[in-house]
Amino acid sequence: MLPGILYYLIFKYVPMYGVLISFQNYSVVRGVWGSDWIGLRHFVSFFFETPEAWRLIRNTLLLNVYDMLFHFPAPIVLALLLNELRSVRFKRIVQTVSYMPHFLSTVVIVGMVVNFLSPQSGIVNHLLAAVFGTDPILFLGEPGWFRSVFIGSEVWQKLGWGTILYLAAIAGIDPTLYEAAKIDGASRLQQARHITLSGMVPVIIILFVLNLGNMMEVGYQKIILLYNPMIYETADVINTFVYRRGILGADFSFATAVGLFQSAVGFVLVVLANRAARKYSDTSLW
Repeated sequence: MLPGILYYLIFKYVPMYGVLISFQNYSVVRGVWGSDWIGLRHFVSFFFETPEAWRLIRNTLLLNVYDMLFHFPAPIVLALLLNELRSVRFKRIVQTVSYMPHFLSTVVIVGMVVNFLSPQSGIVNHLLAAVFGTDPILFLGEPGWFRSVFIGSEVWQKLGWGTILYLAAIAGIDPTLYEAAKIDGASRLQQARHITLSGMVPVIIILFVLNLGNMMEVGYQKIILLYNPMIYETADVINTFVYRRGILGADFSFATAVGLFQSAVGFVLVVLANRAARKYSDTSLW
């Protein structure tokens, strides 16, 4: 456990003092303890003086809501389907193929997505033209397509890896439950619904609660590689704004304040979701 403890201690807990600069007019020269304190000025500036603030919040929430609707249940469905496969060899092949995108870097994944969706040479546009006779679509140049492209790439990249925990949960189910269900005349579908899926519920609840903590955050690396000024309307999120304002613009205090706001909202959501999980089920984080 020591490496894990040291990781969180050094990279998560020790740097927490850095949130102090969100209440300061931080100066790199004067340092954290020498900079002037300005209270909640940066928070007020973000919410009431930044024109794109509510657009950023809306885009961030929508991407996370779509992620919950499409990406979160996808590994559950795949795990249920893999569990029903009779051929062990075919099951291993499917698992290997679905795991592979997880081990590719975000840059490679985005490069593949850009090539697939290219209006001139992309396979997606060629298939659409061959099947439906449509004109080439500029997927990465039209704001309305960005969310579909982003969520689709997330599902493709993380689907197989996300099934690991669910397959582990399925492996822990008592086999005698299936035998008893067969004796009672339960079909394969009924066994999957009442035994397999029920055995996965504790893991599903835990992961759902943890995912709620990231409702105000989105993986900005992929968005930065995918977006451009033409699709800022739907692609620009809080994290990309913080990157431009904090890193590129060197406004560290303002960026830290926005990041603190994200963390605070995530903390509240996790607490509320955990309380609901504890109230309506036997599973919770604490």
